[in-house]
Amino acid sequence: MVNRLAALAPRRRRSDAHGWWFLAPYLVLLLVFGLLPTGYAIYDSFVVDSAATAGSSLGTGNYQNVFADFRFLPALAHVGMFLLLWLPPMVIGVLFFALLLHDRVSRVTGAMRLIFFLPGAVTGSASVLLWYCMLQPSLSPFAPMLKAMGLTSDAEVFQDGNLTLIFAIMAFTTGVGQWIVIMYGALQNISDEVLEAAALDGCGPVRRALLIKLPMVTKYVLYMVILSFAAGVQIFVEPQLIYQITRSAGSPWWSLNQFGYALAFQSGDFGGAATVSVILLAISTLAALLLIFRTDFFSTEMDR
Repeated sequence: MVNRLAALAPRRRRSDAHGWWFLAPYLVLLLVFGLLPTGYAIYDSFVVDSAATAGSSLGTGNYQNVFADFRFLPALAHVGMFLLLWLPPMVIGVLFFALLLHDRVSRVTGAMRLIFFLPGAVTGSASVLLWYCMLQPSLSPFAPMLKAMGLTSDAEVFQDGNLTLIFAIMAFTTGVGQWIVIMYGALQNISDEVLEAAALDGCGPVRRALLIKLPMVTKYVLYMVILSFAAGVQIFVEPQLIYQITRSAGSPWWSLNQFGYALAFQSGDFGGAATVSVILLAISTLAALLLIFRTDFFSTEMDR
C-alpha cells in the first residue's frame, strides 16, 4: 500500500503542475488588470492634495469630501432604487423562462433560446439609443399607446420620476436573454434519471421545477445575482447617454459611477474619483461575500 501511494505521488505532482500552467495566464491578467489598478485606486483615495502647502499627504480627506458632497446621497439612492426595480424581476424572469424551456423541450426550443438571446446582442449605447427611439412619442411605433397613457412628448416620458423604471427596463431587456441561455445550460446538467424518478413518484412539472431543478442550480443563481448586482451598482451608460441626449432628464451625477466620472473629468479631482471607485468596490465585494458565506457556494460533494 505504501509503495502504491509513493508511486502515485509523482503523478499527482505533475497533475498539479499542469493545473498551475493553465491557471498562470489568468493570474497574470488578474494581477495586471485587477489587483494592481485596485491597489492604486485604494492608495490614490487616501492621497489628499493640500492647497496650503502645495503638496499632498495621506489621510481620509477624500472620503470626508465625497460623503459630504450634495451629489453623493442622491446618487446612492438612485442606484439602490434601480437595483430594487431591476434585480428581483430579472432573477425571477430568468428562472421562469429557463425552467419553462427546460420542461417543454421541443423543436422550437432552440429557436426560443435564440429569440431570448437576441435582445442581449444589442447592448450598451446601442440599446440606450434603441430604447430612446421606442419611448420617444414622435418616433416610437408605440406612439398610440404612449399617447393613451398621456405621454405626448419626450419631456413627459423622460421625467426624473420615470428614469429609474426606464433604466430598469433597459437593463432587463439587455441582460435577461444571456442569463436564460446560461441557466438553461445549467439545467441540462441535471440527470434524466433524477427527473424520471421524481415523475414516477408523482412529482408534477411545478414541483419538479421548485423542489428538484431549482435546488440543483442554486449556485448558478447565486453566481448570476453576484455578477448582476456588481453590474447594477456600476450603472453608467444608460443615465449618461439619456442625460446627454435630452439635457434635462437626470443629471451628470445621477449614479455613483457618473458621480466619480464627474469628479475626475469635470472637476479634476482624481482622488475623489478613486474614492468613489473604492466605495463601489466595497459595496459589490461585501454583497458578494455575504452571499458566499451565508450559503454553501464553494462546498462540493466531498464536503457534504
